[in-house]
Amino acid sequence: MIRKTILSLTAGFLSLAATSQNVMEVNTAKLGAPIQPTMYGIFFEDINFAADGGLYGEMVKNRSFEFPQHLMGWQAFGKYELKDDGPFERCPHYIVLNDPEHRERRTGLVNEGFFGIGVKKGESYRFSVWAKALKGKGAIRVQLINESSMGEHQQFVEQTLDITSADWKKYTLTLTPKITLKKAKLRIFLKGQNAVALEHISLFPVNTYKQRENGMRQDLAKALEDLHPGVFRFPGGCIVEGTTLDTRYQWKNTIGPVENRPLNKNRWEDTFDFRYYPDYYQSYGLGFYEFFQLSEDIGAEPLPVLSVGLACQFQNGPDAHAKMDELQPFIQDCLDLIEFANGPADSKWGKIRAEMGHPAPFNMKFIGVGNEQWDDLYYERLKPFVEAIRAKYPDIKIIGTSGPDSEGKMFDKGWQAMKAQKADLVDEHYYRPEHWFLGTPDAKEKEKWPNCGALRYDSYDRKGPKVFAGEYACHGKGKKWNHFETSLYEAAFMTGIERNADIVHMATYAPLFAHVDGWQWRPDMIWYDQTQMFKTVSYYVQQLYCTNAGTNVLTLNTADPNDAKGKKRVPVAGQEGMNGLFASAVYDKTTNEVIIKIANTSKQEQAITVNLKGMKNGGVAETLTLSHNGSMDDENSIAKPDLITPQQGTATIAADRKHAVLSDRLPAMSFRIYRVKK
Repeated sequence: MIRKTILSLTAGFLSLAATSQNVMEVNTAKLGAPIQPTMYGIFFEDINFAADGGLYGEMVKNRSFEFPQHLMGWQAFGKYELKDDGPFERCPHYIVLNDPEHRERRTGLVNEGFFGIGVKKGESYRFSVWAKALKGKGAIRVQLINESSMGEHQQFVEQTLDITSADWKKYTLTLTPKITLKKAKLRIFLKGQNAVALEHISLFPVNTYKQRENGMRQDLAKALEDLHPGVFRFPGGCIVEGTTLDTRYQWKNTIGPVENRPLNKNRWEDTFDFRYYPDYYQSYGLGFYEFFQLSEDIGAEPLPVLSVGLACQFQNGPDAHAKMDELQPFIQDCLDLIEFANGPADSKWGKIRAEMGHPAPFNMKFIGVGNEQWDDLYYERLKPFVEAIRAKYPDIKIIGTSGPDSEGKMFDKGWQAMKAQKADLVDEHYYRPEHWFLGTPDAKEKEKWPNCGALRYDSYDRKGPKVFAGEYACHGKGKKWNHFETSLYEAAFMTGIERNADIVHMATYAPLFAHVDGWQWRPDMIWYDQTQMFKTVSYYVQQLYCTNAGTNVLTLNTADPNDAKGKKRVPVAGQEGMNGLFASAVYDKTTNEVIIKIANTSKQEQAITVNLKGMKNGGVAETLTLSHNGSMDDENSIAKPDLITPQQGTATIAADRKHAVLSDRLPAMSFRIYRVKK
């Protein structure tokens, strides 16, 4: 079991003695820079069916008939009609089921869900619908069906719902199947001859995360909680920008009654790998209130990102963006969001939060303005946002962006602009191959990538804005999936993030979620189908860092292999002489532990010696190790969710008159954490 109180690490470097190649030194007596509680976190974007069909518990696709083709996701039969004068202003469409008149025929609907509706034996599912009877009283038969069965055997659970009112009213019932099925469908028949109108047809597991009616899928939200993240960035990502400004994510459309949240086209709708999903939309059922609530539930600081008035710059020219004199509504969105999150319950936006069920403020501390934007189009628009937020909310930390690249002229220009505007943090993104993460670019790439690998942040300006590594993942060269090797290189790279905790205050792997039947981007941290999920090796790397973050960096060095006198010390960051080892160390004040992280990226087992300066007693260090028994291409999967997981063990600490000594042998291609009571 990974316990947050035990798994704390210090970011520092190891020290190398002249007599042994893999000797390191940790100074446990001198605390270095504090490690921010936000250091390791998560980033959510609705890509790969991460929201509808993923984290959000809703199981019905197009529940309010608001897709452009109003029956997308549905099969309607018999005598029916679609209307648009329903009870919800921003979701006006609904369906009327009429008596087919011919007794041998039926009127009804079938919903396909998101790649099927996944149900589990003995679990309860809450069906709800807004409905009215058009003449007297009406009724519907609500079923879960298995279309691979024949005739009456298709139906495996059914309930009758009486529609008793001529006015719109919400009705609910519970379905409890006796079988488990990944690809069930929801079927509704008109019962009797009296017509009924149906709107906002919904199906949720009763057992959502925290048992909330408009809640999250239990297993996926629990996986986030188990990470113990320090910060939660949402809702994106490129959906913040939108393909056009009209399709950008607008937080005000995502709050209030869920039945009246308008549909929005998903930015990622047309980018699937060899596939095209014309029905990929955002229901906004998972909105900003739910994001704030989830942040609170999992103990993470909320970090919302809002539009700066720029549509996606990759897809649009300068005329597609808001002009400078058109920015006020965008600026007001930022100010109103802060009031929604932090304002008193009697303020305009705080009142809406309170009415939704959270009278107390969410105590939001950070706001991002713009996502991956670059050049003067962004810098000139950001300036009035910064001025307005600083004037009204001086304690809110503002996060700007250095653009989509990890280096280069535009990246440097972005950093200069963020310094000039005094942004608190700068959001950096990098999806790069193995040799970037290892800091081993070839001769041609050294000029292109001058600042990569675990030494990346060593040379950063300590007086400027802090770093938010907001999106990163090791994209294998030609192997872009969640295999063990790239996860190991992420662990190695993160030793440099940890060691530079004085400048790096946040880091979030991306993307977070992916549906096995509906993805367009990988690697991703957590994968799932309709009933199951698995955590990738990258998930476990992130979890090991999150739960072992510590409170202060410790210096961890080794002798410089290029110093003939053996006096100069350098970080253990895969440089010549350390045999592919990367390391960092931290101290945790809450548990009085020294925590050491070491990644062995070589193909050979490595003997290591760690001199623990400031400690003399011997003993045993608890360890957690990620390694593989087969191919480096191995990965966890739905069929084998636990193929690669952290394994517990111990290592010996020998007493010494000068200092305690940790000795161990690291398996080839492995990542190990040591927890040492001081």
